Amino acid sequence: MPACEDRSLLIGGLIDGELDAANTVTIEAHIARCDNCREELERLQSIRNLLSNEGMRHQAPDLLHRRIAALPELQPKAANTNRIPGWLAPGIGGALAASLALVAFVGPMQQQQAMDAQLVSSHVRSLQPGHLMDVQTTNQHIVKPWFNGKIDFAPPVPELADRGFPLAGGRLDFINGRTVAVIVYRRRLHVVNVFAWPGASERSRLSVVDGFAVAEWDDDGLAFAAVSDIPADELRQFKALYRSRSNLAPPTGS
Repeated sequence: MPACEDRSLLIGGLIDGELDAANTVTIEAHIARCDNCREELERLQSIRNLLSNEGMRHQAPDLLHRRIAALPELQPKAANTNRIPGWLAPGIGGALAASLALVAFVGPMQQQQAMDAQLVSSHVRSLQPGHLMDVQTTNQHIVKPWFNGKIDFAPPVPELADRGFPLAGGRLDFINGRTVAVIVYRRRLHVVNVFAWPGASERSRLSVVDGFAVAEWDDDGLAFAAVSDIPADELRQFKALYRSRSNLAPPTGS
């Protein structure tokens, strides 16, 4: 069945990373309840991934390139007396190079910021009544098999209670257009959400976003992100403990 008509634009915006925090929370909460919209999100994400492949890109023929190059609008203009002075050209060239370098870095930076915003939004949403866990238990041997058949990977569920991070349960969530596993831990009266999905987080990092600590890393082909309102140093300790007890192979050089 088709997705909800009033949600289709938001689904497209979510995939393209064009939504603000409020609309991101709204559509993600709706997708978590609506099978049709979830299927539409996964369909659009698959199309996007397919079109990003090199073999799917259309190369314009040489004849078209020549015709475009011959357009009068693209022909060199006659020189005039308003040219840039020679002494000023190097400075402008340097400014242009700096601008191009800035553009090159804005894309990945914006993508990382959008990912962090999604993670924090999901964490905040999970704190609402009835949203934190799909399976509630302190037994890792219940949480880990609960994910079987619901996702196509097996996230580690280490026991950390002896170090002050008792297991609370798990759930499924949606981050960056795909279903992810979330393992939930407690830290005193606080919640630590550990998001896991196939792939790589590109680098190991810890940041603070809107007052929430976000720790990201990858091990053995899985990307992880832990989010909590505990101090960043405590989340760094949690990250090290979680990795050490997960028995996963860290990436080379990590």
